[in-house]
Amino acid sequence: MMDEGAKIPDVTVTIDDTAVSLASLGAPLLVYFYPKDDTSGCTTEAKDFSALADAFEAAGVKVVGISKDTPASHAKFTAKHALTVQLGSDVDGVACEAFGVWVEKAMYGKKYMGIERATFLFGADGTLAKVWHKVRVPGHADAVLAAAKAL
Repeated sequence: MMDEGAKIPDVTVTIDDTAVSLASLGAPLLVYFYPKDDTSGCTTEAKDFSALADAFEAAGVKVVGISKDTPASHAKFTAKHALTVQLGSDVDGVACEAFGVWVEKAMYGKKYMGIERATFLFGADGTLAKVWHKVRVPGHADAVLAAAKAL
């Protein structure tokens, strides 16, 4: 798990069919991890961050959502819901491991590995300023924006 004060991990995800190092995106940077494209909670979260995209941009914060879905899945998800946030594909799970969000989960008594919904806000110096684990979607994007504006 990443602690506050950690630097942006130098891991690569695929954004719009291009391999991109998260560290190369600059800072401030907001990275949120979500389990799966086009599921109810993930769709709501992506729409909420998209609705606030201009406010994040005004605060100088880049926003990237990451899941293990393919770039093709992200493209379909983005088009279907008119999303404006960038989505990164982490098919091999390197970013999930680096951020500590690939965890054991349980549903209906069955245990499995999956992505913990989590958000990481890096300040202008590239260090982790705030982290939210086990995110509940309602109101989350607004809370993150408030923290971003306070950087």
